[in-house]
Amino acid sequence: MQTRTFRMNLNPGQADEYRRRHDLIWPELAQALLDAGVVDYRIFLDEPANALFAVMIHEDAHSLDALPGTAVMQRWWRYMQDIMPSHPDASPVSVDLLPLFHLARP
Repeated sequence: MQTRTFRMNLNPGQADEYRRRHDLIWPELAQALLDAGVVDYRIFLDEPANALFAVMIHEDAHSLDALPGTAVMQRWWRYMQDIMPSHPDASPVSVDLLPLFHLARP
């Protein structure tokens, strides 16, 4: 298993809408993520900063790099574009986070 972490941002006042849209995540998008190898995906909000922190655990053998080219992912990005900073292709602006500390039970 591997872990990916990254940060995104929300436009001010969009936390409730972001949660609502994710509570109603499209089944075909959820399935695409699972099919690509995701086993656990969590997104946390730093509300005062409007910052989202994502933690994604995926299988070693995965096809996550192909997801941006899928119609469902492109449609999701366009759907989310109005509530968060996005690139011209509608993908969310994100920054990979570097791991600095890890504690695990032996």
